[in-house]
Amino acid sequence: MEHRHIYDRMKEDPVFGVVGGGSWATALVKLLSENGRKLNWYMRDTDAIEHIEKYHHHSKYLTSVELDADSFTLTNDIDYVVAESDILIFAIPSAYFLKEVSRVTASYDGKMLISAVKGFVGDRYQTVAEYFHHDHKVPFDRIGVISGPCHAEEVGMERLSYITLSSKHQKVAEYLCGFFKNHYVNTIAGTDIYGVEYAAALKNVYAIAAGICYGIGYGDNFMAVLIASCFREMKEFINATNPDVRRNTSRSAYLGDLLVTCNSPFSRNRNFGSMLGKGYSVQTAMLEMNQVAEGLYASKAIHEINGKYGVDMPIADAVYSILYGKKHPVQVMRRLEDSLM
Repeated sequence: MEHRHIYDRMKEDPVFGVVGGGSWATALVKLLSENGRKLNWYMRDTDAIEHIEKYHHHSKYLTSVELDADSFTLTNDIDYVVAESDILIFAIPSAYFLKEVSRVTASYDGKMLISAVKGFVGDRYQTVAEYFHHDHKVPFDRIGVISGPCHAEEVGMERLSYITLSSKHQKVAEYLCGFFKNHYVNTIAGTDIYGVEYAAALKNVYAIAAGICYGIGYGDNFMAVLIASCFREMKEFINATNPDVRRNTSRSAYLGDLLVTCNSPFSRNRNFGSMLGKGYSVQTAMLEMNQVAEGLYASKAIHEINGKYGVDMPIADAVYSILYGKKHPVQVMRRLEDSLM
């Protein structure tokens, strides 16, 4: 009954609100506005807002992407976006998520909240869905997740991409899919909110591992074994922490997202890891990036969460020892080699 009640309340032409000013938020605004959706867009940077309104492209992210600024409302008032939107999409790097949402005083009542955040928030290491459910009493029925494999840069270039939209109820996920699908984006409906959020965080940790190995100089043969082992770890962790017989981790939101993040030149986590493999310190690599490598924070979160479950995760442990234990990447990866057999 609750399923039908929530689905029946969904509007045919809802107003979307995008919260965030980075590359993923920009790509989602491009996609939704080109699909003719009513849209409010929040970002904190007033200079970027003025630039978009005047020149119709972002000054910092996806700068070659044209944005029809006349087709949406752009503001630095987050309460306006929350109050005036029916479906809210949060596309903020996890490290800044709590700082931004702490500004919200408007009510989330009756709204659909969608996470496009690929990581954990706060020192309790919650996913975004867990945060809204536990801290704001938003029922999981009104929480969704956007997952990949889907680099913002390729969406911006209109290269064929696949987005998975997950909700507690299949019909709600299918309803959401209808707003995102177009000639360069295909959509997949799913119900595994937990699994895709954890997969999105884990694949960033493993992309750092892949980048470290690229930076050290490992070849494709080793990389294939490494990524296959990463997938095994991911699958075991997700299934151990939240068993679901319906979950198929071979699908694109799990394995596909892992593959693209570990291999793509657009992957900031792989690029961050590559700098570590070439001898950069964590601090220097962070400064060079000019973007957030979500895997840096996810590594610590997974390490803390796994302290409760004890899943065997040698690759995730290796990344953590490099990022937080100040271990030498070459030595750590040499010791890891035998565990991948």
